[in-house]
Amino acid sequence: QVTLVESGGGLVQPGGSLRLSCAASGFTFSRYIMRWYRQAPGKGRDWVASIGLTDDSASYTDSVKGRFTISRDNAKNTVYLQMTNLKPEDTAVYYCYALSGYWGQGTQVTVSS
Repeated sequence: QVTLVESGGGLVQPGGSLRLSCAASGFTFSRYIMRWYRQAPGKGRDWVASIGLTDDSASYTDSVKGRFTISRDNAKNTVYLQMTNLKPEDTAVYYCYALSGYWGQGTQVTVSS
């Protein structure tokens, strides 16, 4: 059974940082691309970042380039999203995605003063 469990969200002031984690189980984690998406209030779910089998295979949506870093620890079956210089427009529920159809439950990130 595939499970994805996100954690690390919270309330942060503009300019602050958070690190999200997604713990995966039920599949051979090291063999698959992992992705982060986000859904802002009243909007659709948008792709944020992806990582291939190694850390140097990362890609990002333009709005987070230079501020977010995706990484993975294959020994821990975990993918991370380090978010810095957060802006109010980054407020959303952040989801982990894998295997062309599996989603985590999401973790809320709120950027507000």
